Amino acid sequence: MNKTLGNIKVIELAQYISGPFCGMLLAGLGANVTKIEPPEAGDISRRCGPFPDDIPHTDRSGLFHYLNRNKKGITLDIRKPTGRQIFIELLKDADVLIEDLPPNLAKELKLDFATLREINPKLNVISITPFGQTGPYRDYKAYAINASALGGMSSIVGDPKREPLTPPFSMGNFQTGVIASNAIISALMAGMKINRGQQIDISEAESWSIFHTGNVVSAFVYGGRKRTRSGHRTFAPYPYTLLPCKDGYISMIALRGSEWKRFLEIMGDGKIPEWYASDERFKDRAKAGREHSEVLDNLLSPWLMSHTREEIFNKCREKHVPFMPVRNMDEVVNCEHLNKREYFDTIKLTGTNGFKCPGAPVRFSQSHWELNDTAPSLSAHNHEVFCEELEYSKEELVQLRRTGTI
Repeated sequence: MNKTLGNIKVIELAQYISGPFCGMLLAGLGANVTKIEPPEAGDISRRCGPFPDDIPHTDRSGLFHYLNRNKKGITLDIRKPTGRQIFIELLKDADVLIEDLPPNLAKELKLDFATLREINPKLNVISITPFGQTGPYRDYKAYAINASALGGMSSIVGDPKREPLTPPFSMGNFQTGVIASNAIISALMAGMKINRGQQIDISEAESWSIFHTGNVVSAFVYGGRKRTRSGHRTFAPYPYTLLPCKDGYISMIALRGSEWKRFLEIMGDGKIPEWYASDERFKDRAKAGREHSEVLDNLLSPWLMSHTREEIFNKCREKHVPFMPVRNMDEVVNCEHLNKREYFDTIKLTGTNGFKCPGAPVRFSQSHWELNDTAPSLSAHNHEVFCEELEYSKEELVQLRRTGTI
């Protein structure tokens, strides 16, 4: 099969999650991605778990291996004059640069977009930073918890009676990577028409906002309503929540009145339970959700606690009611549906049986998605890139290593 981005050369000068995840998505579509890491230290994600047998090692990080499959890996100190020169050589025939340098540092190193487009007018530079290329926060460094806080996401996550929370597992960084990969493909398509590259400015904080707080901001701007944390439910006609059952939790949503009616009939063996039909508080579902949701939770509890997740799911499926079991990670990995679709890839690590990780998020009928190669060990492709592609001699490579340039 054809590779969608088979002729695209990508240089990745980015660490941790956002930029590398973007690079991984492009690599899966066939792009030739070369990842640049700092000599000795490498990408910060190499020091993040999980690790086999819980023993940290820079070449055995599950996070790093997930994010950096199908990439070549080299080491290069771009702060050194020779390192910068080599970096420029790599960019001369590149289509895309993924970078996460603070804007002031990029300018200091003369690696800002204005400089790079003089070197390669067709280069598309995607700049991923916590707060973007402009504004008073432009040069601030930050992590996901900071971007979540500034973007407003933390203010709407958690129990309304307790402190705000940040979404788990650097969710916003992954979302930023998705936005970045889409933006790159758009820029490549635009380049076919305008015959030049462009800079794409991506703020992680804004990426959080567009995904999660857009409707909340709109509610405030247009209606003056300040949304608060809603805990395990969402502000919508009841139910839109997660509730406990006999062996775990069930996700419950019934936006249509007909869906809710069918669920009540499931509970009442074909009839709407009297306790619901006769209670005036529940006539308006939207109002019931706002004012009496805990009362309804308690009334549903005896029935839910007498049934397992699968029993509830099967009863609801038969009546076209969209309730689903809340799966834990072990159940997700062993899910019959996902495995039938061959969703999971196996990453092979020396000394292990390998481990499963999410695979292709899309299926193409004509093109091919492939992430079979393991992530590179630190400096794994130095000889290939510097000697074979850039034609440095072995002696020059040794000298670069001695000076700490690579």
